[in-house]
Amino acid sequence: MTYDQYAAMPDDGQRYEIFEGEMLLMSPGPSSPHQSVNRELEFILMQSCRMDYVIFDAPLDVILSQTTVLQPDILMIHRSRQHIVTKRGIEGPPDLVVEIVSPGSRKRDKVSKMHLYAKYEVPEYWIIDTDSRILEQYRLQGDRYEHSNNHIPENVANSERYARQFVRRYDFVPFE
Repeated sequence: MTYDQYAAMPDDGQRYEIFEGEMLLMSPGPSSPHQSVNRELEFILMQSCRMDYVIFDAPLDVILSQTTVLQPDILMIHRSRQHIVTKRGIEGPPDLVVEIVSPGSRKRDKVSKMHLYAKYEVPEYWIIDTDSRILEQYRLQGDRYEHSNNHIPENVANSERYARQFVRRYDFVPFE
């Protein structure tokens, strides 16, 4: 399956992603905890960094290649790279991708998507588990993700700070 084939499909009310040419049906609609966490994190990001980044949420196609199209829950793109925002979706790797784990997406988010986001050089990947109330923050090191350390001074304006703010405000635990 290619992006062009996928885009030509009639709308059947379902959401799909393409993993290296294989079209997969996404989980049913997000739960209320999923939606709440999504809204609150997006609110923090919009307050903190909308001057430097454009912020989107699902559903929106992130076209990483003709055969890999994903729909992360939240994504950010630095304004200097806004050219990758097109009518079709996001054509290239965002600067930050956030996936909020759903019961049916745990393995996909923690294994398959992590591999694909690294392969297509998304610099930062967050996985949020609403059940265990954990935020895992990863940074791309070479061709794979390494867990990011959350010990950065408060006054530094970076994603570590926004993750800490979310964790504190919503009683989540940073994954160590």
